[in-house]
Amino acid sequence: MTPIGTVRSPRTERLDDDWDSVTATVTLDAGRFTPDALDGLAEFSHVEVVYVFDRVDPAGVQTRARHPRGNPDWPQVGIFAQRAKGRPNRIGVSVCRLLGVDGLTLTVHALDAIDGSPVLDVKPYLAEFGPRGEVRQPAWSHELMAGYWRSPDR
Repeated sequence: MTPIGTVRSPRTERLDDDWDSVTATVTLDAGRFTPDALDGLAEFSHVEVVYVFDRVDPAGVQTRARHPRGNPDWPQVGIFAQRAKGRPNRIGVSVCRLLGVDGLTLTVHALDAIDGSPVLDVKPYLAEFGPRGEVRQPAWSHELMAGYWRSPDR
């Protein structure tokens, strides 16, 4: 796969919490795209951004069960039962609020990718692609996500 663009963010290091405080941009590669590639996108409130955890050392990729965030209070679960950055293909997916489109640049809120991350795709978020039916997840995952979007002290 060839990245289509790059994230610009005030976050230069991967932190696990407070992503709601981040406003970032995704700029498409001007050598491959013209602004009309984004025509109509501004009509959507949210976008899905598919990006690469490119600073994860391939040696740190997880393929087995582990405690999420290394917390022994949470059960060991397989890499595919969590959203950790050390995934086999190091791919991240985030739904974020679209604040604006200007030329080849999208401004987004709460994109949990660090500065310089390669972007593989951008898709409009459609409610019809959201969950249908009841959503179920274990208690430990709610604990893990408690501060992910907002700082725990806010």
